[in-house]
This record gives sequence, structure tokens and C-alpha cells, in this order.
Amino acid sequence: MADTINSVHLNVARGANENPVRRFFRATEIDTRLLGMIGALLIIWVSFQISTGGLFLTPRNLWNLTVQTSSVAVMATGMVLVIVTRNIDLSVGSVLGFCGMVMGVAQAQILPQYLGLGHPAIWALTLLIGLVTGAAIGALHGLIIAFLGVPSFIVTLGGLLVWRGATWFVTSGQTVAPMDPTFRLMGGGTEGSIGATASWIVGLVACLAIIWALLHARRQRKRFGFPRRPVWAEYVLGGVGCVMVLGFVTVANSYYWPANIARRYADANAIAWPEGGLLIPHGIAVPVLMAIAAGIIMTFISTRLRFGRYVFAIGGNPEAAELAGIKTRWVTVRIFTLMGALCAIAAAISTARLNAATNAQGELDELYTIAAAVIGGTSLAGGTGTIAGAMLGAFVMQSLQSGMVLLGIDSPLQRIVVGMVLVIAVWLDTVYRARAK
Repeated sequence: MADTINSVHLNVARGANENPVRRFFRATEIDTRLLGMIGALLIIWVSFQISTGGLFLTPRNLWNLTVQTSSVAVMATGMVLVIVTRNIDLSVGSVLGFCGMVMGVAQAQILPQYLGLGHPAIWALTLLIGLVTGAAIGALHGLIIAFLGVPSFIVTLGGLLVWRGATWFVTSGQTVAPMDPTFRLMGGGTEGSIGATASWIVGLVACLAIIWALLHARRQRKRFGFPRRPVWAEYVLGGVGCVMVLGFVTVANSYYWPANIARRYADANAIAWPEGGLLIPHGIAVPVLMAIAAGIIMTFISTRLRFGRYVFAIGGNPEAAELAGIKTRWVTVRIFTLMGALCAIAAAISTARLNAATNAQGELDELYTIAAAVIGGTSLAGGTGTIAGAMLGAFVMQSLQSGMVLLGIDSPLQRIVVGMVLVIAVWLDTVYRARAK
């Protein structure tokens, strides 16, 4: 008891001597690296807003930015677990392309022969086929890495070549189009969005979830005797989270349908065309909701399940994890199986967005996925990484790419910039880890 009282007095004395900024971060427990990424994102946005003459921070561009980020963000959530265990997956872009081609052929050529064109189950069966294909490829990679002892770099480098070639052989290089109308909803667009009312409902539910999560965490800390954040810090975190969610919904609802599509909708539904035009908000896009759902599920897996604890234990010290009784080989197989399934989900988003399965689909996505995870704070040395950080990293990468497109910068120069950003991110991670020791 005396030790506890002394510890409390020491903490109070230390808090009194700290400057207000340090005290704020300690009380709210905000990850300073994540905050640094948000700061870098804001700098990127402001810079492109000025250099593009006000074109970057428009509802249209920001809405498109979230949709374009979705597929890479989904894969980045799995890449975190791969890199945390000191592995790498260079094949994700090729697996995406192969799964996309398999799903394209399934819904355009195979399933309609048995179910009929336009059958309501085609999109679901197509997605299931893609998930099984992606998971099987990932499991194959994992088995070779875990049980044959081949380094993940070599296995997935081979996978990059093998599955890209296999994508071509599925249709002999031909593009498959169009996709099933329901399947296309996963790509976004005017029909692939949930509208203003549903978006506000999603936003309010998300705010309630944030408040519930803060209250639940506080009760759990009290239950197990862990130190709790000050009440004002809980209010700050809840307020900031809700403002960000509602701000996102506001932006999504500020982007309206194109005039020609809105006019066709009005004519089809016998709606009088107003003088200023019919303003129909897009709302949140379906692929964005899919990416958010993937992030939530992967966060739960990595932080709340035994499997997630095993992943970080292996990344921290593989030998100790083996001695502790963790079946490290099978954990590795499951990680790569999960990565393959996430590639299939990303392939569904990409294929639906393009309304076609192409031979070049997913090229260089492995670069953007790895870069997103590393920029998001996942250490290549293993043992450290967050799902939220990787998704934010994907958003940073897409912001850079979108801004360069608006400026008319050539594709080769865009790749140079992305490569430089990746190297800088790894260097900053090295510096951060050296200072943390």
C-alpha cells in the first residue's frame, strides 16, 4: 500500500513538472507517430490545395480519394501482420489481378450459364469464389514459407511472377467486361453509394460506438486496477472522434450526382426538374464502408484475439514465441491465408470500380501496400504496427498520387516520389527505434 501511495505521489509530482503539451499527450495517450502522420497529411493537402488552385480540397476530389484508397487500404491491414512477423509479401498486386480475373470470368461467363443472366446470387457466389481463390493462394505461400523454410521474400517474389502470368492465361490476355450490376456496387459511383440519410445514420452509429468504446475501456481499466485517463481526456478523445466522423459524412454528402445522371433519374421517377438542378448527394461509397469494416475486423483480430497476440509475440522474438508453445508455423500459414483473402476483397473492389477484369490490374499495388504499412508505423524489424496507422498510410500515399495527377505530373515521376517517400519512412522508423532504446 505504501508503495502504491508513493507511486501516485511521484506521478502527480512528475505531471506538475511537465509542460502542458507533454501532459496533454500523456493524459490522452495519443500515439505521437499517428499524430505526426496526420500532420504530414494536412501539410500535403494544404500544399496541393495551393498548387492546384483550389482543386484538391473539393468534395468531389476528397470523395474520389477515399474510393481510390479503399483497395490498397484493405490489403494494408493484412500487410501489417505479415511485416510484424518479420516477413514480406511482394505478390499482393499479382494475387489481386489473378483473383479479379477469376471473379470476372466467373460472373461474366461461367455462372450465367447455370443460373441465368442477372441472377441475384451471382455477385455473392463470385465474391465467395474470389475469397476461396485468394485464401488458397495465401495458404500455399504460407505453407512453403513455414514448412519448407523458403524466405518469404523469395516465395512472394516468385508469386508476383507466377500469378501475374496466370492472370494472362485465364483469358489469354483478354479483358472481361461488363460485370454483374449488383457486383458493381462494390466499386462506388453514383449507384455504389448509400446516400445522405444512410450516411448520417452510419455516422451517428459510429459516434455512439466511439463513446461506448471509451466507456467500456474505462470500466475495464477500473475493473483490473489499471490507471485511467482523466475525465477531460475522455471528453477530448470522444469529441475529436465524433467531429472527424461527422466531418467525413458532411464531405461525402456534399458531393452530388452529375447533372446528366440526376436528370435521367428525375425523368425515370417523374420528378420535376428544378431551376437550379436536382442535387442528390452521393453519401459514403460502398468500397469505403468495406475498407472501414476490414479495418475494424483486423483491429479486433490483432488486439483482442489470441491469434493477434501470437502474431506480435512472434514478431518481437520468434525463438521465445516457439519456446512458449506458440505454433509459429501454423500462425504464419494463417497470416498469409488471411492476406490472400484480403487481396480477394481488394480485387472485388478494384474490378467493380473498373467494371472490367484486366490483365494489368493490381500492377505496383504491392509497392503501395507495403509503403502504406511502413508509413503507417509498421516496423520492418518486426513486432510493431497498427491497422489504423496502415490505413492512414494508404490515405497519405493516395493523397500524394492524386495531387500529382491534378498537377499533371508524369507517371514515372510519380513513382520516383513514391519510392523516395518509402525510403524516408523506413529511415524515420530506424531513427525512432534508435531513440526509443
